[in-house]
Amino acid sequence: MDLYLNGKTAVVTGGSQGIGRAIVKELALEGVQVFATARNEALLNSLKEEVRAAGGVAPVTFVQELTAPEAPQRIAAAAMESLGQVDILINNAGRSCPLDVTGPEEAWQNSLALDFDRPRQLTQALLPHLMARRQGVILNLVSSYELRSVNVSAVAKAAITTWSKQLAGQLGQYGIRVNCLQPGLIDTENVRRLFNAAERQQFAAQQIPLGDFGEPEDMANMAVFLVSPRARYITGSVAVVDGGMRYHPF
Repeated sequence: MDLYLNGKTAVVTGGSQGIGRAIVKELALEGVQVFATARNEALLNSLKEEVRAAGGVAPVTFVQELTAPEAPQRIAAAAMESLGQVDILINNAGRSCPLDVTGPEEAWQNSLALDFDRPRQLTQALLPHLMARRQGVILNLVSSYELRSVNVSAVAKAAITTWSKQLAGQLGQYGIRVNCLQPGLIDTENVRRLFNAAERQQFAAQQIPLGDFGEPEDMANMAVFLVSPRARYITGSVAVVDGGMRYHPF
């Protein structure tokens, strides 16, 4: 199926590994010029070579620690300079932050900054451009599954979901769509440290109808569809990719 993405431009944060890397690659294979930003320069460089080898459009890469207060403006300015215009923004960067119920204030502030403030600020930096062009797509990656212990990242991602729905309600008049993408248990470094092979097999057999954890490519396939013109009538939604596990808060 032609997704009508050839020639589009996209900004993807956290693009060097895991789900973000898979998204960058799939977009590039669809002919999208991607501006991929992450902390790890070596991983970004290897991503560029991987995309070239697969026959995709080599991404523009930008090394930036998203926790820095100036990061959103720097990323927005560099993306506009490199791409000329932005059609798609995918806020993917994030980091799990489990804490005790009386966890330290600094950890709360740092995690909320990374997982809520910085995506909001980057979006707001690019919104005047998108609104002036009266088109664009924003996709926000949100929390994995409903937890029974405190995790600041999950709290921030819940806020991202609510904010995304609010944005969708106000930006539709400008031709801008806003959606969220919510993973189940996806086989990434973040998840592998929580389950060894035997635990993964046991959990999947008991809790996931499709019988195993997902792959980053499963998330990328849904992400690329949601930002494509094929999804032109989808906004304000939370798409779930979890193999039927259904442990999600939204």
